[in-house]
Amino acid sequence: MSDPLTRRKFTAAAAGLALGAAADPAAGQAPKTDPKTPAGPTEAPLERDYPAPGFKPGWKKPQVNRLLVQDFVIYAHSDLAMTQKLLDKEPALLNAAMDWGAGDWETGLGGASHMGRRDIALFLLERGVRVDLFCAAMLGQLEVVKALLMLQPKLIDARGPHGISLHAHAQWGGKEAEPVLDYLQSVKKVELKPNPFLKQPAKKPG
Repeated sequence: MSDPLTRRKFTAAAAGLALGAAADPAAGQAPKTDPKTPAGPTEAPLERDYPAPGFKPGWKKPQVNRLLVQDFVIYAHSDLAMTQKLLDKEPALLNAAMDWGAGDWETGLGGASHMGRRDIALFLLERGVRVDLFCAAMLGQLEVVKALLMLQPKLIDARGPHGISLHAHAQWGGKEAEPVLDYLQSVKKVELKPNPFLKQPAKKPG
């Protein structure tokens, strides 16, 4: 199992991996050393240059709170107990996604999958979450991965949250996912690197 992942550690690692240097979006405030950094996420402006759709949403029910979605997705990376607690509090979080910025969408399942957290992923699957290719790769579901790649071979280059590759999801799935990783490597060989989100074993001197 991985070490507990704090919001700050996760955001720093994700930024370094795929997004470039960025302030922690979960911190609630911008670093004092950079007054130009926004205090929280901001929505990109939009002026339609296309016809508005004919259907108008009724908005009869409130949307799930964005901060709650953020907390759920972050906890789902590493904390099973808090994932369970928040999902019991608000079942609609199951398939909720947060945008880390520029359309980098991530669900709780997405976070658990690229952290190799089988326990959290399996819990979410028991609750009926929408399974995806990246989760299947991490869990070692070889036939599922094969079937989807047969349907669309270009999925070999698909990227999950933070731009993390399909190969990496299989790699970080551990021993149970080795058959999937071997298959993916047989389709397209890629260079694999250690999971930057997990604590690496200390090197022996000499």
